Amino acid sequence: MFGYIQPDIPHMYVKDGLLYKALYCGLCKSIGKSCGQAARLGLSYDMTFLSALLHNIKNTDVTVESRRCGIHPFIKRPIARDDEITRTVACLNTILTYYKLSDDIEDEHKGRAARQFFKKGFRRAQKLHPQAAAIVRSHMGALHGLEKQNCGEIDRAADPFGEMIADLSDYCLGEFASEHTRGLFYGIGKWVYLIDALDDYDKDIKKKNYNPFIAAFGAPCGQDMLKENGEEVDFIFKSVFAGNAECLKNIRFYFNRDLTDNIILRGLPAATKRVMCGCHKKVRPTKIKLR
Repeated sequence: MFGYIQPDIPHMYVKDGLLYKALYCGLCKSIGKSCGQAARLGLSYDMTFLSALLHNIKNTDVTVESRRCGIHPFIKRPIARDDEITRTVACLNTILTYYKLSDDIEDEHKGRAARQFFKKGFRRAQKLHPQAAAIVRSHMGALHGLEKQNCGEIDRAADPFGEMIADLSDYCLGEFASEHTRGLFYGIGKWVYLIDALDDYDKDIKKKNYNPFIAAFGAPCGQDMLKENGEEVDFIFKSVFAGNAECLKNIRFYFNRDLTDNIILRGLPAATKRVMCGCHKKVRPTKIKLR
């Protein structure tokens, strides 16, 4: 994942902000334990969201402790205690980061040094979760195949990434997986792929990289493309949001779902709006500061 999945902070309850930050810090520590300290540099808010969602669906409570860490050695911070879900998400974070860097090498011929930095952590994560690594490898291969074909069907182009996230959700959820959880994770994965492509539209034109929106609509710049095809692009994203909302209605959550609802129902549309208002400007993760 690429850093787009964020909460809608103005509509976020304080309690959810505290939990989100605790999960973020807990995941950071877990990555260090499972995959090595270097792999912590790949930590993203996307995987923090995944941790929150998996804990709720799997009926696994989050224990938050007041602890210090290497980055903040003097002041104790709320940190979620390590557990099996967090360790699994930590490994997924490292695996996905490694393949994202591999994708950058393929598309832009850069990132070799960064990927080398994550190589040891990737090997450790792959050893712990070989099935998850195989899922990512298989779907990324299918994705590259469509890119080489210059696929101009937007839904088809996004399908491998959506299927990858759906398969990873089945792997993580086990007996808690259902057609509705799979549908939700598929929609989230599809959205991540499409929002990243829309955000990179101008950069991909300049570098002559594959982009499903360029292949489908082709225009001198992203804003021109949206002026001509904005309604269709908006419909694509709204269809994903509608599917996510429908799946949410049919998933059993064991704890308060305000945090994940905020991200899925408010955060994703808000990020989409930001990109569509100026898709030449890369969206940066929002830092959450809680005192």
